[in-house]
Amino acid sequence: MTDPENSLLSVPAFWPMAMAATLLKEGTELYAKNLRFVEEEIRIHGELRPKLATPNRVRLDLRTMVLRDYGRPGGIPTLIDAPHAGHTAVIADYYEGQSLVQTLLANGIGHVALTDWRSATEDMKDLEVDNYLAEVIVAIDDLGGRVNLVGLCQGGWMSAMVAARFPDKVNSLVLAGAPIDTDAGNGSIKRMVHESRASFYEQLVALGGGLMKGKFMLQGWKNMHPGQHYIQDHIDLYEHIDDPAYLAKEETFESWYENPIDLPGRWYLQVISQIFKENRLRIGDPTSADGGVQNSSIRVATHQ
Repeated sequence: MTDPENSLLSVPAFWPMAMAATLLKEGTELYAKNLRFVEEEIRIHGELRPKLATPNRVRLDLRTMVLRDYGRPGGIPTLIDAPHAGHTAVIADYYEGQSLVQTLLANGIGHVALTDWRSATEDMKDLEVDNYLAEVIVAIDDLGGRVNLVGLCQGGWMSAMVAARFPDKVNSLVLAGAPIDTDAGNGSIKRMVHESRASFYEQLVALGGGLMKGKFMLQGWKNMHPGQHYIQDHIDLYEHIDDPAYLAKEETFESWYENPIDLPGRWYLQVISQIFKENRLRIGDPTSADGGVQNSSIRVATHQ
């Protein structure tokens, strides 16, 4: 039997009607897609919050961090000193199947702990590098006094300082992506730090009321690659708005990336001047006869 509707649409007189119906359908679908895109943009940039992928226990609740415990006590624990440069420690326990914590636990490391750094509040604005290093020592002591220390990114130079000053507390040391020799290579961060006057960073801290605001750093990171962050990321999201797998991956990343933490202003200015501008981890304190990490003027304080 012939479909009456298709028969009518085969008649030239009815072609405009068919075109109008098609445009109406496509317009409705386009409107719905645009709406999904806007809702996802709002979700990514305003609603999502980072979360650790693996169940854990709060072992210590300190001023600068929450020490998180994974696995079962026994033997020498492995302490992951997470990055502390404006993003949360979630990068160390990022996603199911993409987690350093899970990888360690699945490969014979029975006890893992993680420094989950807090976002600095106004009362923390005058904390220094030593204050943070002191609490790493507290964490190590609470874990039994000796650990396998894994330093990620900015956590790497902190771990190197701990190992240099307190070698008896560090059974082994692993540094991953850590800025130890900050004059090596010709990366954009190195160029930016050396080309910008100290007063520039001091003004940013002043704008943050004594804190280095995470939103300032996020803006700076995005401005290093403006085409990617302000144009291409949005195009890619729009093109994949109906792909659940893509959205899940994007939401996991953006929940971490779009939610930076604030840093103490004094801590931040110390790091900029002594670690990145003066490169004291490699060359040491220029006023010291010996130099080196152990004699750096950035000291590792013991906790009282």
